[in-house]
Amino acid sequence: MAEGRESVFTSLDNAKTQLYHYKAIVIAGMGFFTDAYDLFCITAVTKLIGRLYFYDPSTNKPGVLPPNINNAITGVALFGTLAGQLFFGWLGDKLGRKKVYGITLVTMVGCALASGLSFGSSPKSVVTTLCFFRFWLGFGIGGDYPLSAVIMSEYANTKTRGGFVAAVFAMQGVGILVAGAVALVVSRAFMLAFPADNFHTNNVLSTQPEGDFVWRIVLMFGAIPAALTFYWRLKMPETARYTALVKGDHDKAAADMAKVLEKPIDSFPISTAGGESETPKKVVLAPSAAYGLFSRDFVRIHGLHLVGTTSTWFLLDIAFYSLQLTQKDIYPSIRLLPKSTEMNAIEEVYLLSKSMLLMALATTVPGYWFTVFLIDRIGRFPIQLGGFILMSIFMAILGFEYEDLRGEKCPSDSRFDYCKGNRKVFAVLYGLTLFFANFGPNSTTFIVPAELFPARLRSTCHGISAAAGKAGAIIGAFVVQSYTQEVKGVKRAIRGLALVNLLGVLFTLLVPETMGRSLEEISGENNEVGGKGVTSVVADDKEVKAENTNGVEKEKTTQAEMEMV
Repeated sequence: MAEGRESVFTSLDNAKTQLYHYKAIVIAGMGFFTDAYDLFCITAVTKLIGRLYFYDPSTNKPGVLPPNINNAITGVALFGTLAGQLFFGWLGDKLGRKKVYGITLVTMVGCALASGLSFGSSPKSVVTTLCFFRFWLGFGIGGDYPLSAVIMSEYANTKTRGGFVAAVFAMQGVGILVAGAVALVVSRAFMLAFPADNFHTNNVLSTQPEGDFVWRIVLMFGAIPAALTFYWRLKMPETARYTALVKGDHDKAAADMAKVLEKPIDSFPISTAGGESETPKKVVLAPSAAYGLFSRDFVRIHGLHLVGTTSTWFLLDIAFYSLQLTQKDIYPSIRLLPKSTEMNAIEEVYLLSKSMLLMALATTVPGYWFTVFLIDRIGRFPIQLGGFILMSIFMAILGFEYEDLRGEKCPSDSRFDYCKGNRKVFAVLYGLTLFFANFGPNSTTFIVPAELFPARLRSTCHGISAAAGKAGAIIGAFVVQSYTQEVKGVKRAIRGLALVNLLGVLFTLLVPETMGRSLEEISGENNEVGGKGVTSVVADDKEVKAENTNGVEKEKTTQAEMEMV
C-alpha cells in the first residue's frame, strides 16, 4: 500500500483504547440490547397473555396460547429480523453505515412502543397487532446486526477489535438483565397492588384483569434506553474505511478520524511524475479491481468464507433459539417454577422472570464476557470450535438422560410438576450449554463476518450471514418447538440439536482465524488499491458536477487521469 494511505488505517489499527471506543460500544450495542430485551420479555409474558385471552373453563386449567399462536408471537420477529438483515446489510454498503444507522434505531424504538398497543380488545385483534409490530421491530433489529458489527470492526484497533465487537454483542446480556429487572419490578408492584388467589383456589379471580397492563408496560419499556442513544448515533461520523475504500475520499476519512482519535492523520498522497506528492480529492478502485458479490473473483477469494459464516450461524441458531424459546418449559422441569395452578397470573410472570434472570446471571451473561476478555488472546476459531463441541456433548447427555434428569410426574397434591429427578444435574447441563453457546459460536459467528470481507461488501455479507442464522432460528421456533409437546418429542429434539452442533464443528473448518490482522490484510484489500501493479483512478478537483438549468441537468466534462499508485 502507499505510505500515506497506511497512515490513515494504521492510525486506526494502532490507536490506543480511549473513551470514544467505549461510547461506540454502547451506541452500537443498543440494537442488541433491544433484541435481547424483547426475546427475554416475550418469553415471560406469553404465559400471561395466554391466561388473559385464551382461558377455557372446560379444561379446568389456566389459559394457554394455542401452539400456532404461541409460535407466531415468538417467531414473527425472527422473520422481520431476517428481512432487515438482508435489506439494511445491502443498504449499508450502498449508502454508508451512518446514513442507514438512524433509520434502524427509529424503527426499533417506534415498534417497541407500539408492541404494547392493541387495535381492539378481542384475542384476535390483540395477537394480530402484537405480531404486526413485532415483525417491524424485528426488521429494525435485523438492520442493526450488520451495521453495528461493521461499524465497530471498522472503528476498532487490530489488537482489541474482537473484544470490542464482542462487547457490542454482549449488550444482549445487558438487555437480558434490564428486562429481568423491569419484569420483576413491574410484576411485583402489580402483585402487591392487586393480590389474588392461585388458580387452584379460584380459577377465575386468579387472573387479574390488571395483568393486561403488565405485559404492555414491560414490552414498551425496552424502547427507552435505545431512544436515549438516538442523538449520538446521528453524531457518529462515517467510518474511515467506508469513506476511503468505498467512496474513495481519503481527505474526508482522515479528517473524520482525526476528530475521533484526537490527533492529526495524513491522507493518501499520490506521487506525481516529478517525484513530488500531492493529495487528491478522491482515490477509488478501477472497475477491473472492484469485483462484486456475484463475480468469479468473489467466489474464488471469499466464496468458502461466506459458506462458512452462513452455515455456522444457521446451525448455531437452530440450537440456540430452541433453547432460549423453551426456557419457560425447562424451568418447571428443574423445579424453579411450581405448577401453573399453584400461581396466579401475575405471580407466574414474576416467578418466571426471576428464574430466567437467575439462569442468565449464572450462565448466559458470563458467557458473553468470557468472549470479550479472551477472544483477542486465544482467537475466534478455538472459541467457536470448542463451543460447538461442548454444546453437542451437553445436549447429547440431556437428550439421552432427559427422563431420568427431569423425573416423573408428581402426585396431584404436590406443588411441583416433576419429582424424583436429578434437577441439579439437569440445571447444570442446561446452564453449561447456554454458557458455551455465548462463550462460543453465538458470539464468534457475529464477529467474524465483520472482519473477513472487503469494505464495499462487508455489510452485505454480514447481513447474509446473519439472515442465515435467523433462518435457523425460525426452524427452532416453528419446527423444533413442535416436538416439545410430549416427552419423546423433547428427547428427539435435544438429540437432534446435538447433531446440529456437530455439523457446526465441521463447517467451522471453513472459517479462517482473523485475530491480530488488519481488516485490509484479512479481506485482501491490501492488494487491490496501492498494491503492486493495481491501477486506481485519481479524480482531481474538476469532478463531475451537475447543474440544473430550467429543469434540465447538464453535466460538466469530467477530468480524470490514470496513475500507477
